[in-house]
Amino acid sequence: MTPEALLDALDPEQRAAAAAVSGPVCVLAGAGTGKTRTITHRAAYAVQTGAVPAGALLAVTFTARAAGEMRTRLRQLGAEGVQARTFHSAAMKQLAYFWPKAVGGAPPSLLTNKFQLVANAAARARLRPGASEIRDLLSEIEWATCTLTTPEDYVGRAAGRTPPFPAADVAAVYAAYRDLKTAQGLADFDDMLLYTAGILEEHADVAEEFRARYRSFVVDEYQDVTPLQQRLLDAWLGGRDDLCVVGDAQQTIYSFTGATPSFLLGFRARYPAATEVRLVRDYRSTPQVVELANGVLASVPDKLELKAQRPPGPAPAFEEHPDEAAEATAVARRCTQLIASGVAAGDIAVLYRINAQSAAYEAALSDAGVPYVLRGGERFFERPEVREAVLLLRGQARAVDDLPAALPDAVASVLAVRGWSAQPPAGSGAVRERWESLAALHRLAVDFAAQHAEAALPAFVAELEERAAAQHAPSVDGVTLASLHAAKGLEWDAVFLVGLVDGTLPLVHADTPEQVEEERRLLYVGVTRAREHLSLSWALARSPGGRATRRPSRFLDGLVRGVVSRAPAPRPARPARGSAPITCRICGNVLNAAVDKKLGRCATCPSDRDEVLYDALREWRADRARGLGQPAYCVFTDATLAAIAEQKPASVAALVKIPGIGQAKLDKFGEDVLALVSQS
Repeated sequence: MTPEALLDALDPEQRAAAAAVSGPVCVLAGAGTGKTRTITHRAAYAVQTGAVPAGALLAVTFTARAAGEMRTRLRQLGAEGVQARTFHSAAMKQLAYFWPKAVGGAPPSLLTNKFQLVANAAARARLRPGASEIRDLLSEIEWATCTLTTPEDYVGRAAGRTPPFPAADVAAVYAAYRDLKTAQGLADFDDMLLYTAGILEEHADVAEEFRARYRSFVVDEYQDVTPLQQRLLDAWLGGRDDLCVVGDAQQTIYSFTGATPSFLLGFRARYPAATEVRLVRDYRSTPQVVELANGVLASVPDKLELKAQRPPGPAPAFEEHPDEAAEATAVARRCTQLIASGVAAGDIAVLYRINAQSAAYEAALSDAGVPYVLRGGERFFERPEVREAVLLLRGQARAVDDLPAALPDAVASVLAVRGWSAQPPAGSGAVRERWESLAALHRLAVDFAAQHAEAALPAFVAELEERAAAQHAPSVDGVTLASLHAAKGLEWDAVFLVGLVDGTLPLVHADTPEQVEEERRLLYVGVTRAREHLSLSWALARSPGGRATRRPSRFLDGLVRGVVSRAPAPRPARPARGSAPITCRICGNVLNAAVDKKLGRCATCPSDRDEVLYDALREWRADRARGLGQPAYCVFTDATLAAIAEQKPASVAALVKIPGIGQAKLDKFGEDVLALVSQS
């Protein structure tokens, strides 16, 4: 591609940025405005015009995925020699080369298990933290390193933070962690940046050699730069100004890691002669989505007002639900409709504020037979605190004890052993995430008790085990479940933003105006992930039948139009007082466990399963799952197949009596199942 063709492929603003081949240049790029296209064309244009040799240009970004995409585009544009790396990758390569010359010997080994070393450092400081508290200590140490805060400075600079221990104790752990690394010849990723900057600052010969090689720099996502990364960038530049930065202050959502938009916003003050270009033409989203995104930030001064370039699409949907279960069910139903209309499951995302919110959507999508993938977090039943709690519940279910008779109270008593209480802890780190996961288990118990009035702890444990078995399926190409943070930099045809209530977005612990505004930016990031279909929803209560005490997120004030209020989803009727309970068809005993009710018999009673029919059902299920590109559990779980093979329903009415076979699965698979039963 010729230099002229490189520029002709861009819009006027992108062209202005690409043509500015020598620094300093600041590109303020809104969501969906083609920033990667712009900076890769700029690099290729600089190389092709001879302004910068390919080997003298270093482009840095924050993720390996973004760096890989940049390298691919540069190759396609004929600029293969340009280096595109993450900050850490670039620093590690430079440190390996310069350390022997500047310091002597081999550089420190990369620390691969920071968690264990922090645990050892905490023991040196005479603390006994749990796993979640160790994760929070590690987060504090990472924040301190990235903000150039030493252990000696930590106490004075920790005001406004919520560490898991008093600031003086955190400082002691931080100092012990530093000493342990030094003693063992180890360095973590952030140390790599610090050491590289230090060598360039202190060794003139090394700095001269480096600067003779690299003379031009591009930094992507500059709003997320930390003081440590800026220090390294300054060491690379060495007083020069051939620098192009690209970013959007409206997408700053990582301040808890030490990232700050101040370097982006202060770029013109630092370089008064800098060229500044604003990219505002949004090529990603429909005008309806763009209008809503602009509305989210209506009160933000000097924002980038996006201008939609795509044809019109459907209006964003605003939906209010009575409880979280109804909200999740509605989202799963809408996903089914979108997939049926031709939208690929992989082009749909459900985004939430905290990872613990995924549980309801994992269950609802599984029940609806919609495949899903979890991004940026463990599946709910694979989280350590959930696995531990389920093990404890299982043990208590087998024991004879004096647990409360009411199921929710019994579960709360067991969870209390793991340190859970009805009131959430202060802060928003790993301790809060752990609490949210255990709170989700308790809500499951509340919901289960509402549907099964006489259920005791063993029945609830059986329900949890069945859910866990269904959700441990291999990853497939399906609907993405992700937190808003994990969704940064991605996009989908259809996006569901869920759980949009005050206390969740913004988080209840967002106390300062700065923290609240960062929460607002999270909503903006979520909205701008959608290309065409966008749904925003909230629930007025946590659990079915609960008090409607919530209000929609304050960020939706003035934006909500045409709200669809959902009536509570019908729940299975509770047995009337004195009515006949569900009994085992073999021995006649009352059934309590969910799996037993599905099978229609006690677990200890002999099975009358038709093994030939069961094998035929499993083979049929495997074929249907392959044809649908879904895991087998999305067709029917093993327990449902076993129930069919035992009860051998001969009619639609008999088939739908088996738990787990609703209208959607009846429509999809009912005819096949009844045909297999009739042939057995």
